[in-house]
Amino acid sequence: MQAYTLIVIGSGAAGMMAAITAARNGKKVLLLEKLSKIGAKLKATGGGRCNLTNTLDNETFMSHFGRDGKFMMPALDAFDHKALMAFFKEIGVESHAPDGFRVFPMTHSSSTIIDAMQQEMEGLGVEVRCSQKVIALSCNNTQISAVETMTDTYLTDHVVVATGGKGYPVLGAEGDGYALAESLGHKVTEVFPAMMPLKCKEKWVANCTADTIAKVTMTVDMKKYKKLKAQGDLIFTKSGIRGPVVLDFSREITPLLSQYEEVPVLMNLTKGMNEEQIRAHFKKVLEKDPHQNVLALVKTLLPESVSLELCRSAEANPTLGLHKLPGVVRDRLIKLLVWTPLTINGHDGFKMAMITRGGVSLKEIDPYTMQSKKCQGLYFCGEVMNLDGPCGGYNLQWSFASGHIAGKLG
Repeated sequence: MQAYTLIVIGSGAAGMMAAITAARNGKKVLLLEKLSKIGAKLKATGGGRCNLTNTLDNETFMSHFGRDGKFMMPALDAFDHKALMAFFKEIGVESHAPDGFRVFPMTHSSSTIIDAMQQEMEGLGVEVRCSQKVIALSCNNTQISAVETMTDTYLTDHVVVATGGKGYPVLGAEGDGYALAESLGHKVTEVFPAMMPLKCKEKWVANCTADTIAKVTMTVDMKKYKKLKAQGDLIFTKSGIRGPVVLDFSREITPLLSQYEEVPVLMNLTKGMNEEQIRAHFKKVLEKDPHQNVLALVKTLLPESVSLELCRSAEANPTLGLHKLPGVVRDRLIKLLVWTPLTINGHDGFKMAMITRGGVSLKEIDPYTMQSKKCQGLYFCGEVMNLDGPCGGYNLQWSFASGHIAGKLG
């Protein structure tokens, strides 16, 4: 039976970083991956462009993870976005922030990241074994002692669980780490698919699939959840909505859909304009061309397909002049332009989810080491824990930072 100082389960961003950190400190490391190749989900991240991190300061960065964001402070203090960029430069990967915010490898290819980390592991003597599904962990008097796969058992005093969540199961994410954690007494919160398209009840969205609406604000139209909000670009689909704002907001919506059949939302599609600003805008347009009809006016704010559907929703004849509409109809149209209602009623589950909301309870993990408070030598990092952020490099930075601190075996 072979023995290792550390066994890492999972070859995503967190797992590879943990393996590299431990090996750099002279540890004998084995990395186990259940798929035939390493880094499958990392390869797909950001549409394959690999948005590694972002340029926010640590305090602002943590605030985007909600009330549990402070948990990551020790990890970020040890390994923030600057340290991550320096690490990749050290192993031959230059990165940049072309928009001043999101950081990508210069190649804008996740393969560059995976290849560089794989070469670094090889150079450090990390043993990588693929097609090895871990089925059990052994703990001897609250001390981790062994890892059992479908074919072998390996002895070790340290295990890092970096198995990810349940999003994109075709890329190996099936929630294996949750069962392993629970087997050693850890609590796993309810998990939900997140960062994904959403379906809606309204059929009109299918007529608006050709255009992207920039700078959309979305809120939940339920008294108890009024504070939930997201901003970003939106795209209508045949059955609902997608785009950055939807990916971010789905983190809040999917848990609600487990409680309610429908979740009403409101969308400001007019870059934050209120009723007064829209009326002033229309007045200005009409001063230049008094003969503009309603559709032409609304098209100065939105694509034609969306403009037409909102006219229909407001029962406003698009061919009439604005002044010829009854006052109540005119008011209704302007209110719709400020807040367009939509009823979210479904999603495609984990198969379309980029990340998972929920996971191993943070209360049972030491934030300074990522070590379990229940089993000595057991560590968690990355998405397997109950901590998730929005689009924009947040989740990958957290994976790398938590992997780095776990790999120190503190």
